[in-house]
Amino acid sequence: MSKQKTASKPSKSFEESLWETATKLRGSVESSEYKHVVLSLIFLKFVSDKFEERRAELVAEGKGDYVDMVEFYTMRNVFYLPETSRWSHIQQHAKQGDIAIRIDSALTAVEKSNASLKGALPDNYFSRLGLDGSKLSALIDAINNIDTVGDKEEDTVGRVYEYFLGKFAASEGKLGGEFYTPKCVVNLIAEMIEPYKGKIYDPCCGSGGMFVQSLKFVESHHGNTKDISVYGQEFTATTYKLAKMNLAVRGLAANLGEVPADTFFKDQHPDLKADYIMANPPFNLKDWRAPDELVHDPRWNGYDTPPTGNANYAWILHMVSKLSENGVAGFVLANGSMSTNTTGEGAIRQKMVENDLVDCMIALPGQLFYTTQIPVCLWFLTKNKKARMVTMEGDEGEEHGHYRDRRGETLFIDARKMGSMISRTQKELLSEDIAKIANTYHSWRMDYGEVDCGGGKRALVDTDPAFHYRDQAGYCKSATLDEIRKHDYVLTPGRYVGAADIEDDGIPFETKMSEMTQTLYAQMEESAKLDEVIRKNLEGLGYGE
Repeated sequence: MSKQKTASKPSKSFEESLWETATKLRGSVESSEYKHVVLSLIFLKFVSDKFEERRAELVAEGKGDYVDMVEFYTMRNVFYLPETSRWSHIQQHAKQGDIAIRIDSALTAVEKSNASLKGALPDNYFSRLGLDGSKLSALIDAINNIDTVGDKEEDTVGRVYEYFLGKFAASEGKLGGEFYTPKCVVNLIAEMIEPYKGKIYDPCCGSGGMFVQSLKFVESHHGNTKDISVYGQEFTATTYKLAKMNLAVRGLAANLGEVPADTFFKDQHPDLKADYIMANPPFNLKDWRAPDELVHDPRWNGYDTPPTGNANYAWILHMVSKLSENGVAGFVLANGSMSTNTTGEGAIRQKMVENDLVDCMIALPGQLFYTTQIPVCLWFLTKNKKARMVTMEGDEGEEHGHYRDRRGETLFIDARKMGSMISRTQKELLSEDIAKIANTYHSWRMDYGEVDCGGGKRALVDTDPAFHYRDQAGYCKSATLDEIRKHDYVLTPGRYVGAADIEDDGIPFETKMSEMTQTLYAQMEESAKLDEVIRKNLEGLGYGE
């Protein structure tokens, strides 16, 4: 008898295996606390590997006398580590009872030796937490397997960091959303606003996911990451540290303010005018100010003061105040923001529409977020819908294009039917979903054909008719200001895109009606037979009439 073959299970990724090991070692420590343990150790392993690599380079170059000079490391964007902060020292003492104290001391020394890491690392965290020494030692052994610098083409530690942030967010549920926005949502915003060059700002940056995706966007489109500068702010101290570490492992310098702080009450970038704003503000934040606070704040700039009971429009107006002349903002909000008229919010939205700030509105599918099952939307605002030349980075270098004049128009996209379930409760936008939405927006925004680049030069942009914008019932609609007025300034895409067209299958109505009638009669006849069988069975049990 031949043996039956069993299907082989797909092999686990490196990130999955490391996550399983790390969670098994967690013990009784809460996930919200444990993430700082794991991510801090991954960070320490990474900066140590980079330090040792640079140290070896100096020795090989005959510069052994300079191996303890900080400037020879910072010139290559490498953090200098005192001897007791190096991973080799931690690993050497991993089995000793004072390992938690040694880790705390190592992190403190790293921060003191590198000004850019000020306020980034946990302070005496490991000692206070009281994690079992044997579990901490085993975790160090597991993280030791990460080769953070071996593959120059692969951002190994960045991959691990991003994977762990997502898994911790999922395990923490609602609290996880305070530091993590689903990758597919961040990716969609980046593909929409295309942050090639200039200043990027996130007023509630969480663990820095928006910045990381901006960096990836620039790299994937052959741009230069030195052409972007990053500004952000975060209120929660532990999340502020996560952001600084997350950016540091990718070599991305950022100004996140001197300290974690409330964006409304301690704006650490008061004079900033950003070219790109990407954000996922806390949804429907209540009691964000007292009734007599920030009433005449200059950020409201001619608009009504946002109500105390919900901060959604305070976030919106704050971001509008930060936009440069040609800047664009893309951010996530709860669906209610598109239609609410509560305590002046409708009046603010009306004035924004009349001021022609609303560029595009996207209704997203539900179940994308770890934090909430309520449906959410994306807002895209700009201060300049005029026709103008734009410079982009293409596969063959710098390219030129031309923005259409879209003054008095807003694009509405209904993407609620997109996405695929990746778990029982979680949905994700696939890469093809993101590409379709972004291409719809860019085809609406861009002219096609030969355009004048100035100086007697002309450039040819894509003339494929397949990429020309068209309204599609049930999916997208370019609405005029008059149409939005008729809908009382409600910005819900479903009001504008309408219902999708039903494809004609070529079968005449009379034929369909006849077939459905015959089917119905057959079902009624079958129902009568089943009723008779049930009646007889009941009589046999002594329950007949």
